[in-house]
Amino acid sequence: MKSTQYQAREPDDSGFIHYPEAEHQVWNTLITRQLKVIEGRACQEYLDGIEQLALPHERIPQLAEVNQVLQATTGWRVARVPALIPFQTFFELLASKQFPVATFIRTPEELDYLQEPDIFHEIFGHCPLLTNPWFAEFTHTYGKLGLAASKEERVYLARLYWLTIEFGLLDTSQGQRIYGGGILSSPKETLYCLSDAPQRLAFDPIEAMRTPYRIDILQPLYFVLPELKRLFELAHEDIMAMVRQAMRLGLHAPKFPPKAA
Repeated sequence: MKSTQYQAREPDDSGFIHYPEAEHQVWNTLITRQLKVIEGRACQEYLDGIEQLALPHERIPQLAEVNQVLQATTGWRVARVPALIPFQTFFELLASKQFPVATFIRTPEELDYLQEPDIFHEIFGHCPLLTNPWFAEFTHTYGKLGLAASKEERVYLARLYWLTIEFGLLDTSQGQRIYGGGILSSPKETLYCLSDAPQRLAFDPIEAMRTPYRIDILQPLYFVLPELKRLFELAHEDIMAMVRQAMRLGLHAPKFPPKAA
């Protein structure tokens, strides 16, 4: 595991997490800005989830507030975790319908991008779609598969997750829209992913698993679902057989330069 400068905040005896006012201001800046950027770009299912969560703008939400909505809609909840967690813990949580949320928020110096997933990324980027039964079912299935997978299989599953849940697009009657939380929590990527700059391909799970990615750049390639229900259908297909086929076929050449040492 990599190290991080961030430390998740601990709750008090009643489960309430106290954040300093400066951190509430960072949340306000992030959510106010991003709600404007995603207009006309986020998929309707995500917007429906945003409406149901009714996230506060002036302060960082408490996990219990988010849980109340998630449990009522899909039976999910969020779980407080440190800034970085191992793959094993990640899969264990998803398999038990718990979405990991690190209870820290980025500093003003890293407002536009940070490598660690903070509370804004997790709650604003991912939790709205966890109110959607199709998305929730796929995420639950993914967790159960990852828990039983080998170390090598998990690497292929990670690419599938990255190119769907984190950086996925979908077709709609109004044009292509965003559902990936990694995009929806990033102003730069929200604008970039629907521009003429990147490549966009029709979603193919085996091709996604064969596609290398880097976490510290704008993605050169996005996969586009025909509809969000495709994730639900995929959850009921033999994903591990696809993993084995992707392993046999091997990786595609990266569409990005190697990371500088």
